[in-house]
Amino acid sequence: MAGRQDSSGIDRLAAPTTPDPDLAEVMGDLFADYRATRATPTAVVDLDRDLWQRLEDLGMTRLTGSEAAGGSGGGWVDAAALLGLAAGAAAPVPLAEHDVLGGWLLEAAGLPNDGGLRTVCRPDPSGVALNVTWARDASRVVALWEDRDEWRVADVPADRVVIDEGRNLAGEPSDTVEFDVDDLEAGTLVQHEIGEQFHLRGALARSAQVVGAMERVVELVLTHVRERHQFGRPIGRFQAVQHLVADIASETALARAATDAAVSRAAASDWQDPGMLFAVGVAKSCVGHAASVVVRGSHQVLGAIGTTLEHELHTLTRPILARRSEYGSLHDWDETLTTLASSAGHDRLWTLVTTGRAKPSHDHRSHAP
Repeated sequence: MAGRQDSSGIDRLAAPTTPDPDLAEVMGDLFADYRATRATPTAVVDLDRDLWQRLEDLGMTRLTGSEAAGGSGGGWVDAAALLGLAAGAAAPVPLAEHDVLGGWLLEAAGLPNDGGLRTVCRPDPSGVALNVTWARDASRVVALWEDRDEWRVADVPADRVVIDEGRNLAGEPSDTVEFDVDDLEAGTLVQHEIGEQFHLRGALARSAQVVGAMERVVELVLTHVRERHQFGRPIGRFQAVQHLVADIASETALARAATDAAVSRAAASDWQDPGMLFAVGVAKSCVGHAASVVVRGSHQVLGAIGTTLEHELHTLTRPILARRSEYGSLHDWDETLTTLASSAGHDRLWTLVTTGRAKPSHDHRSHAP
């Protein structure tokens, strides 16, 4: 089928909107098996090295890396599906950090990716990075550092950084990492577009993860309201419960649609679409607002059982709350969308929605808020 171009010149049908069927089947079977065989959940979440090895054997830990660089050559549609399925299984593995962000930065900088688990971060001018997920488990830390008007990428061995261990709301490793500034200054210079894209890529990766977790929450809620009986009938027959379920499902569907739209634009344009800031902003905003409804509503439906450590629900809702604020808070992204809409004016709002561009421009770069 021939592609259809909008005013930005991007072919909207150039990239698939669903992952490769064979790959999707392998991913689905893998995480279904993981969910069925994993140990009882706990409040503290640590890296599952056995699962990571299985993913590595299947070529999924470097899914989006080019084949020339030793990756599997997958695209953003495949990556988003993998991130969502892993999040829906509450799989404690750093797929976004290691591949979608860290691996991409290494390849963009022309640096070797010679094995070992990596995480990624943005240190401040003094060389300190906060809330670095999986840092204590990484063999190297990929740092994107803004040095005055220049961006540098440094692939720093773990034994050259100082790690102060912590955990995020989900109970996952979320550490403070302190670099030697000399290591950062010795990093490879990259184009400004790389630094600008990093924030957008991280935001979209987190959106894909949150949507995957919310879709699993919907499955748990639907199963519960069918199987749980009260006053002689399933609780799903009560109108108040039906309203909660409808809200959870509709917000999740909206978040999925917004995220898929952004992923499709990224895949079709290789992130060169000038409307990526708007598309990612819409996804992050829809996902963020949906997260509150889904987490609150699901715990109301399941009641006390959903708060127990043994139940699956908390393994999904805690990461949802932790990830919705990473790579820009909900407030930040709503402000970004408001600014874009205001600058477009009422006569160009539809152009903003369809192309992501508030005003005509020859600058096709996406600027992170």
